[in-house]
Amino acid sequence: MGDAIRELEELGRQAATCTACRLAGNRTNVVFGVGDSQADVMLVGEGPGYHEDQQGEPFVGRSGKLLDRLLGEIGLSRSEVYIGNVVKCRPPGNRDPLEDEIEACKGYLRRQLELIQPRVVVTLGNFASKLLLRTDTGITRLRGRAYPWWHRHLVPTFHPAAALRGGERVVARMREDFAVVADLLAAPDAPPPDDAPDEAGEPSQLELFR
Repeated sequence: MGDAIRELEELGRQAATCTACRLAGNRTNVVFGVGDSQADVMLVGEGPGYHEDQQGEPFVGRSGKLLDRLLGEIGLSRSEVYIGNVVKCRPPGNRDPLEDEIEACKGYLRRQLELIQPRVVVTLGNFASKLLLRTDTGITRLRGRAYPWWHRHLVPTFHPAAALRGGERVVARMREDFAVVADLLAAPDAPPPDDAPDEAGEPSQLELFR
């Protein structure tokens, strides 16, 4: 495991000087990721906002406070999970990341997942959920359940920023999704999910996105 931690640190150093896409031109800091490199839970957001770009850490503004609160409600602290993003540099004006920017950056996320090997991946919002589940289905339809993914579990939920805009109704839906995470963590002896998609035809993804 020590080798994995060292490789994760080296990957972060590589990301810090990355110029693979246009987002490198306007960043203050690369926001690589933060948390426990051996975490059971990894949360994946969309990309850094203004405060994240300034501080070099994901989810440090109001969205981060909501995320910390939801984690605390299921008995987890920020230091016990790992938090990353689809893209590591802030899109100008907090716009959505473009397809070529995601393509240029996704190798970092893929390697983070391989090295950390979380038991549960939580995707926050449309971009992370669609990328990892390889689907065009929106987050409103995707959320509410766990998906088998890479011999682990993936739980999609709303992005905290969307929950702040949507009010307590959306926060309540996120709370439901975090309860799914808690249930998965409470069943350590459960067998890994199989490779088959479910009967409803919802996305099933066990291999790492390519």
